[in-house]
Amino acid sequence: MSTAAPTESFPESPIDLLAGAVPLTRQLVDIYSESHHEQEIADAVEPALRAIENVDVTRRGNTLVARTQRGLPDRVVLAGHLDTVPPADNLPSRLGPDPETGEETIFGLGSVDMKSGAACYAHAFATLANSPELACDLTLVLYEGEEVATKYNGLNHLVHSDPDLLEGDLALLGEPSGAMIEAGCQGTIRVKVTAHGARAHSARSWLGHNALHDLARVLVRVADYEPQDVEIDGLTYKEGLNAVMAESGVATNTIPDEAWAFINFRYAPNRSVDEALAHLYEVLQVGTPESPADGYSVFLDDAAAAAAPGLNQPFAAKLVEATGGRVRPKYGWTDVARFTELGIPAVNFGPGDPGLCHTKDERCPVAQIEEVSRQLIQFLSR
Repeated sequence: MSTAAPTESFPESPIDLLAGAVPLTRQLVDIYSESHHEQEIADAVEPALRAIENVDVTRRGNTLVARTQRGLPDRVVLAGHLDTVPPADNLPSRLGPDPETGEETIFGLGSVDMKSGAACYAHAFATLANSPELACDLTLVLYEGEEVATKYNGLNHLVHSDPDLLEGDLALLGEPSGAMIEAGCQGTIRVKVTAHGARAHSARSWLGHNALHDLARVLVRVADYEPQDVEIDGLTYKEGLNAVMAESGVATNTIPDEAWAFINFRYAPNRSVDEALAHLYEVLQVGTPESPADGYSVFLDDAAAAAAPGLNQPFAAKLVEATGGRVRPKYGWTDVARFTELGIPAVNFGPGDPGLCHTKDERCPVAQIEEVSRQLIQFLSR
């Protein structure tokens, strides 16, 4: 599908942060904002934030940061991304019954990932920024480039260029979590292991060296690995080590001289990246990228830190209470890890079924948006 910008967007009125999370969700969905095309939505939201009294607003590219300065003893960061994947004939939004449940539902690109979460957060920020009920100072981060490579991620840019803008005691990320807390996230490491041999005719295999057989020994170690269940703050994270892609072969009568596989390690938040890497290399027994074992080469393709759940923090405990104790661990990796990098505990909390992300039928129940909005405001209020 072409990623060219559509010729029109569908906002019916200026952005109204106080109208409610549900109408705000539709307003945000109706503004086309595929990754690398976030300027229009940032241009629409920025004046609405600047219209809030006693709030500092900073813009970096198409990333917006709004901060209250009430002098309250604690600060909570509310973060959500503005970009989406390419459209799939699912713009503009529409409101109607879910075909499976009959619930009133918003259909449209980004309704789950994560414009409904961003709407809940922006509405709460605008509602409470000058309210006497506000229990803590707030920072709202609406950022670009989450759906593409890290080098485009607006939150990642802030971590390195303006970490002071992200200071806080707790961070919430509007990832779709079914209106419950998904605490922390697991880390991920992906390495490419290549076995090197010597090509020969299979009728004279002793004249060559079978790289596929050498790689098979590594794959057996991966298959035999017993992943750990790790309990942190009362939540059980499930680690996993898997071969996710492999290739070898020259011809059906030829000994292959090369064989490679990508190995993915999903690890619990009790390990640092370095600890997880050391453990992975120990299991694979192929050395490291800097010092590979004989006959192998190793390439570190990706490494992302895990995020601790931080549920022992007072504000996190209050959030758990506000949501009725509905908490589960986050197995996938999310941007909460960027806050952990800054020493800020973070959780995922937003409406919508993550299984509907990036699908043509992306949709979010109105009741979940209203529930998250209500619980969020309750949590942030005295």
